Amino acid sequence: MLIATWNVNSIRTRLSQIIDWIIQVNPDILCLQETKVIDESFPLEPFEKLGYSVEVYGQKSYNGVAIISKIKPENVKKGFYGCTDSNQNIETFQAQKRLISADINGIKIINVYVPNGSSLESSKFEYKISWLNCLASFLDEQEKKGELICLMGDFNVAPSNLDIHDPKKFDGGIMASEIERNALKNVLKKRLIDSFRIFEQNPGHWSWWDYRNNSFELNKGWRIDHIYISKELSSKLKSCVIDCSPRGNSRPSDHAPVMIDLNLNDINEDFFQDEDNFFEI
Repeated sequence: MLIATWNVNSIRTRLSQIIDWIIQVNPDILCLQETKVIDESFPLEPFEKLGYSVEVYGQKSYNGVAIISKIKPENVKKGFYGCTDSNQNIETFQAQKRLISADINGIKIINVYVPNGSSLESSKFEYKISWLNCLASFLDEQEKKGELICLMGDFNVAPSNLDIHDPKKFDGGIMASEIERNALKNVLKKRLIDSFRIFEQNPGHWSWWDYRNNSFELNKGWRIDHIYISKELSSKLKSCVIDCSPRGNSRPSDHAPVMIDLNLNDINEDFFQDEDNFFEI
């Protein structure tokens, strides 16, 4: 099963590129971020013509997430829900459409668009950390239910210096601060693993390039788009790749798709029992 995530930076602007990519790659599940459109205006028909079901959670001009799947999603939920942690005020995060989840083929698919945070001194940064803390509480509840989880999206966090083209330049800044990295680790709690780092432990692999300063042409990027999976799914993971080709399109998104291939028919539970097989972020 091919599962992909892509921050498309406006579904309507990038629609033809997304459809072309789907036809070429044929994903089973595609999670989109920054759709930037209200639910009623989301262009459903092009996806439905290709045989996909579409679940959306959007708003005008900002944010917005969607799950596009060949298998009809079940138990679709929009936003945070069910958190029992008294420190988390879910209502605080309802105005911004940043999370959608569903059950597909026995896996809890959770698609997120984590706030950018702007700068470490801003109220938006406080919101980002609070949002990540709420995500951690949300995942605590899913873990209690014994869910197999695939958490993916634009996290706006580089997990380590390996994930930044010039780590010295950006050390301690937005998307690279210890506060953000620790908040992300709290989300994962070692219950979820970074699919990409199972296969590639070297720097030089990016999923986002700033539109400015010829960043893509100079390959000055960041890896901030991730797919995290439950350890129980690790033995089913065949690959995780970043497809940089759409970033070279005319008027592209500034992000590239990331995708994993899960072989749900071939389970080898022994390989990942040893903690030495995990690459820690």
